[in-house]
Amino acid sequence: MEGVEKMTLKNFSNGKSVVLLTGNTGYIGTIMTRMLKERSFSVVGFDIGWFEHNNFFHISDSSKPDRQIVKDIREISEDDLEGIDAVIHLAGLSNDPLGEINSGITDEINCLATFKLAELCKKRGISRFIFASSCSIYGISSSEDFITEEGVLSPLTSYAKAKVEAEKALTRLADGNFHPVFMRNATVYGVSPRLRLDLVVNNLTAWAYLTGEIAIKSDGTPWRPIVHIEDFCGAFVAALKAPADMVHCEAFNVGIGEENYRVKEIAFEVQKKIPGSKVRILNETGGDERSYKVDFSKIRRTLPDFEPGWNLGRGISELLEAYARHNLTLDDFNSGRYFRIKTIKSFMDSGRMDERLLFRGGAR
Repeated sequence: MEGVEKMTLKNFSNGKSVVLLTGNTGYIGTIMTRMLKERSFSVVGFDIGWFEHNNFFHISDSSKPDRQIVKDIREISEDDLEGIDAVIHLAGLSNDPLGEINSGITDEINCLATFKLAELCKKRGISRFIFASSCSIYGISSSEDFITEEGVLSPLTSYAKAKVEAEKALTRLADGNFHPVFMRNATVYGVSPRLRLDLVVNNLTAWAYLTGEIAIKSDGTPWRPIVHIEDFCGAFVAALKAPADMVHCEAFNVGIGEENYRVKEIAFEVQKKIPGSKVRILNETGGDERSYKVDFSKIRRTLPDFEPGWNLGRGISELLEAYARHNLTLDDFNSGRYFRIKTIKSFMDSGRMDERLLFRGGAR
């Protein structure tokens, strides 16, 4: 892009660039931390720790940052960015149902705090800002065509609307010295020490493993693009390493073209892995009307370092092995500890968290 210098991240004297990773203690963040460290980046974590006690298994040192800042993303300050070369911004309310708790708070966390962080980065000369957006911003596709990054944005939920507004805000800040990148991820699945069971592949696989039944509340026809957590993180690392002129103010759909499925197709893939399990399609109407098939050719074409290696069948097998090895139980499933919205509501119901989703008295 004209006016944008060709550059990679600057290196410190020890050969490492320092990445601020917001949301580092979550489902994706623990895997992202490990992957960055494996590739010789130094990681400063920034996370309030909402889910730090929701461990599925032990978090190894490789998934822990070199330094941790414990703080709400809305309270980030310029001092927190001392010594930082680049930012990967994962922190925020993490899915559509959670975003509906309070649309104003969703906007505050997922949009306004993102803009504040980006403004501080620009002020400090931190040029690379990689933002975790979402394919949810496409809403309902009006055709069977695959949606590219130039497709119409039709956000249906507070979560998706905040992602769209955050992308717009970051675009306004972009210039020759500040390079935001928008990573519109498919629905993530796969094993993490901070497991989530509110993600479609993880959820259907867990329910089938525990009960022998795969229940779909809808008619199963909505389209969902999916991406394995390791491929998701690999895409962010590729965007981090790419020359600035390749990624400046660019949006990338993050996933694999072959991994667009109807929800019922995911269920039948799970059934193949669990002999005797049964698929039940309940045909109930619900609030989630999203349906979209997504074109992922741009990221493969633009970022040669992005080399996805997972598919749904392999991912289901990985999940089943992990559920068995770490003894996932029906009580675990029903407890809500691996469901983000249930965890947050339990904090609020117990009085530990206020209506602004802040821990009372700083307690966690």
